[in-house]
Amino acid sequence: MRCMLFDLDGTLIDTAPDLAHALNLTRADIGLPAVSAKRLRPFASAGARGLLAQGMNLQPEDPDFEPTRERFLAHYRDNLARASAPFEGIPELLAALENGGWLWGVVTNKPGWLTKPLLTALNLDGRAACVVSGDCTDTPKPHPAPLHLACEQMDLPARDCIYVGDDERDIAAGKAAGMYTVAVRWGYAGTLVDAWGADLNVVRTEELEALIKSPPARPRAAAQAAS
Repeated sequence: MRCMLFDLDGTLIDTAPDLAHALNLTRADIGLPAVSAKRLRPFASAGARGLLAQGMNLQPEDPDFEPTRERFLAHYRDNLARASAPFEGIPELLAALENGGWLWGVVTNKPGWLTKPLLTALNLDGRAACVVSGDCTDTPKPHPAPLHLACEQMDLPARDCIYVGDDERDIAAGKAAGMYTVAVRWGYAGTLVDAWGADLNVVRTEELEALIKSPPARPRAAAQAAS
């Protein structure tokens, strides 16, 4: 292994506070009271669709969905790094990767016009070996295309990469791409990650640091195919 790729929201960065803030600003636009950030937190990885369903009871087929989505995204863009920050242990993990000669990058379904300014605000954009956003390919995760693009950008085969995520789509994409997959419990899904069939489930970033010192042999799916 030579590279560790990360999902963004719920894996690398805790963006739930700012997403909840944007949703409550959207509610305030039409005179609705705020809802608790705790109630919205489990839906932070589901993007605008999930947050609007939970916080506004809106579905994509509803006539008010698209204009409400646009207002929500405008509020979020204006409050992108108000309270968002790397999860505990992430700064140390990234330093360990760099000091160990590993590359690291970001593969997210978040659109580039939100991904880049967020990483810039947190002083991470210049350090990542690649940043693949949700609008970089025609098919976002769980399709493996974004992960394949990351490999192309770094000139690395998928078998040399570990993909780390907090959503079932992340694990499905990583497995389809032929990468070793890691599901993290510190994100927004909690123990639900244990049912996704990742090669490894972790609770703390120190468990990922251990992979730098002792890299896994190859993804479980690749091992099964070879047997």
